[in-house]
Amino acid sequence: MLRCLPTRHVALRLPSPALVSRFHTTPRASTAAPSGAETSSPANPIKNVVVYGSGLMGSGIVQVAAQHQYQVTMVDLGADHLKKGQGYIEASLKRVARKKFADSDAQQKAFVEDTLSRIQLSTDPEAAATTADLIVEAIVENINTKRSLFSSLDQVAPKHAIFTSNTSSLPISELASATKRQDRFAGLHFFNPVPQMKLVEVVSTAEVNPTVINDLTQFCLSLKKAPVNCKDTPGFIVNRLLVPYLMEAVRLVERGEATPKDVDTAMKLGAGYPMGPFELLDYIGLDTCKFILDGWYKEGKGLAGDKLVRPSERLNELVAKGDLGRKSGKGFYSY
Repeated sequence: MLRCLPTRHVALRLPSPALVSRFHTTPRASTAAPSGAETSSPANPIKNVVVYGSGLMGSGIVQVAAQHQYQVTMVDLGADHLKKGQGYIEASLKRVARKKFADSDAQQKAFVEDTLSRIQLSTDPEAAATTADLIVEAIVENINTKRSLFSSLDQVAPKHAIFTSNTSSLPISELASATKRQDRFAGLHFFNPVPQMKLVEVVSTAEVNPTVINDLTQFCLSLKKAPVNCKDTPGFIVNRLLVPYLMEAVRLVERGEATPKDVDTAMKLGAGYPMGPFELLDYIGLDTCKFILDGWYKEGKGLAGDKLVRPSERLNELVAKGDLGRKSGKGFYSY
């Protein structure tokens, strides 16, 4: 089972309202890599992974790392958050186990328990960072909150530790500038749901050491993922192409030229896409799309003020009403 050791209270130097809270400290267990683990190869210096955030993305990253023999600590604000993340992981592992060992309940149970044995829980960000080889941040998509966290962690993490952010839209270089290790800071953008999606965007800044990018690429390969390399440009590869496509679909509907249903049908049957743009917008979350779009239009490098990413009245109206897509029960469609 997941291990969560006895705790004490400690206040942290994190000024963002989202993170200013009293945390519990969970001491880190032994840093020794498991015998025979694929992480022990000299080509891969990463053994201990610390993931900040226990939502769908964070817990998914924790799961796949633990499945591939890494020692992992999942960090979040409090026990309730961690318990929810733990539930995501256990449910997902059971699905994987049923698929891998369909004819053996004993093997299913052993697989789940073995993976969970490599996961620890912590509510003390700084204590968790002290033995990290790799830090993966997957908290709220707010640049000031992320910078505050990285600044705090930079003071206590080992000098060799690699810092990464799972952000889908924020500039990696701006996050890295909150630390004194810009040469060991990169983007590591997983896709949701992490256990199923193969792609990981490995994002490099002008300052990062190429060895770090190589180490992160090897880490992704060890997770049986397909890493692609990209420079620190707004949206990286996927979102840089995807978001303008989604917004052009919205503008087509805003002009009264087609309905969302007809656009979705056309792109699925005519372009072979598994989901239409409006189905995808509702799945991603309309507030998330608006956040990315607004940020790019305001200050995206090479995109600021560009009509390609100009705000959408229809999108703004839906978000203002709380119609955010599947997660709220209504977006462009009702659920």
